[in-house]
Amino acid sequence: MFSTWRIALFLLIVSSIVWLGGINVRAMIGDDMLKPGTLEIEEYLSPEAEREIFRLLSLSSLVVLASYCVVLLSSMVFLATSPFKLKEHGWLLMSAILLYLFVPMEIFTFYLDAKMIYHEFMTTADNTVFRELFSARVAALSGAPIIAMLCYYTIICLSVFQPFKKVHPQSP
Repeated sequence: MFSTWRIALFLLIVSSIVWLGGINVRAMIGDDMLKPGTLEIEEYLSPEAEREIFRLLSLSSLVVLASYCVVLLSSMVFLATSPFKLKEHGWLLMSAILLYLFVPMEIFTFYLDAKMIYHEFMTTADNTVFRELFSARVAALSGAPIIAMLCYYTIICLSVFQPFKKVHPQSP
């Protein structure tokens, strides 16, 4: 019989895959717009191509936003209902700390993404509005989103190798 923590763990794993994949897709799409090593947008892009890139960024941000919400909710349910004690499973404690440490930063960047999503689907804004939002998103928090992404990948390593797991001595 499936229990609540197992369902939450399944949702956590699936939504994490979608979320981290969406982050990488969004980063690759956005990186194609920038001149290498700068935060300046390439001049050779036609306005139509630039608009399509902004549309793709908005769509991927929508997927990232939805999957991140599922990650947060399922992780809270998992931590609240799982039989794993944080005192005995240091890897789980470290993973939770790394995940929840960057929630304020994610909320701020999601605010910028939500503005882009709003302008994409609810208004007829021109490329200038999207350029401003894209520049603000890329320059947001001086590289903290990149550090957060590295921490998220560290969570995967912690979950696989499970260091700091308290081993109980075998009774004779």
